[in-house]
Amino acid sequence: MIKTILFDVDGVMLSEERYFDASALTVWELLFSPGYVGLQGDTFTPAPEEALIRRVREQVFAHDEVLDFIKSRGINSNWDMVFLAFSYQLIRLIEALKPHVPEAASLLTAPLERQELARLRDWATVYAPDFQVDYAAFLPDFARSSAQKADLLLYLNELARERCGVETDMFSPNCALWQLVQETFQEWYLGDERVAASIGRETMQPGKKGFLTDEIPIVPTKDMVELFRTLTERGYTLGIGTGRPSIETHVPLREMGLLDWFDPERVVTATHVLEAEANCPNYVPLSKPHPFSYVKGLLGLSTPYRDVLQYPLPIANGAEVLVVGDSLADFLAARSIGCRFAATLTGLSGQEARSKFEEVQADYILDDVRGLLDILK
Repeated sequence: MIKTILFDVDGVMLSEERYFDASALTVWELLFSPGYVGLQGDTFTPAPEEALIRRVREQVFAHDEVLDFIKSRGINSNWDMVFLAFSYQLIRLIEALKPHVPEAASLLTAPLERQELARLRDWATVYAPDFQVDYAAFLPDFARSSAQKADLLLYLNELARERCGVETDMFSPNCALWQLVQETFQEWYLGDERVAASIGRETMQPGKKGFLTDEIPIVPTKDMVELFRTLTERGYTLGIGTGRPSIETHVPLREMGLLDWFDPERVVTATHVLEAEANCPNYVPLSKPHPFSYVKGLLGLSTPYRDVLQYPLPIANGAEVLVVGDSLADFLAARSIGCRFAATLTGLSGQEARSKFEEVQADYILDDVRGLLDILK
């Protein structure tokens, strides 16, 4: 009998669309802003109108085919998605520069930070002014690999060897470039007013208004309030395991009147994941599909990180726990825990995800989160 229900947020309660918009804008800024690589061919602005956002999103993720591919390989973090998309174009640029600037390839053998991106900008301006970003080329290059989850990030090292002739392990979760990508994404999503509370500094390029106040609920808010009220009244303990940082979880859910229905001890976010990775580096990476977020939600925020990571899996009482998510990463995390899984068809792929979840034999497949009341009668 199910006692605890742990929910993902994006694709279950809130639409992922603004996260993907912010992801695309981050890649775009890193490539075309003079503050980063500063390529020719597009004009960067920190305050794009909606029509420009739509164009950038369509181009960067090749009509969302790149997004679909990355998510199908078990990557659920927008930070990882941006890191993959940007790093791939970076490798292509260095490949184009190498005949003119042989030392360009050496940048891939050490941490890549702002100073190194500035050197690439200067070289590209002189030696590769006609370099063309090819977003869609990502698909055939990565399709050659069978890499899944975090190994997809490590595959960038192999591409660097093939294209640029260097042996490197520079591309990895939480490397210097990943950290730069993560902070730049946070600038876009939170905007100038809120970003300092998240990353400890102001935006590098002011003018970003953020998307946090422009969240889109997947089903009417009143329906979700009624759902969570009913589940609470029936005695279920409700928790959250999300790839969003804490501020991006608490603010919109509180404004919609949803946060109070969840046990505060069981609202686990990417902020906790990053803290755990910093405290327990031997366990990196801990983002989904790693089960950390949901195990932490099950055990509670007061449980030390190391105790969570050493908790025996699969759990003995798996039939008492239900994870509700929209992605393969959520499913894989639930399977690692040994609990039940309910898939919602409200993520990026929509109803098309049904066959995927049928193939992996998800315990339940719901049109949206409201279907929980039918399976928990």
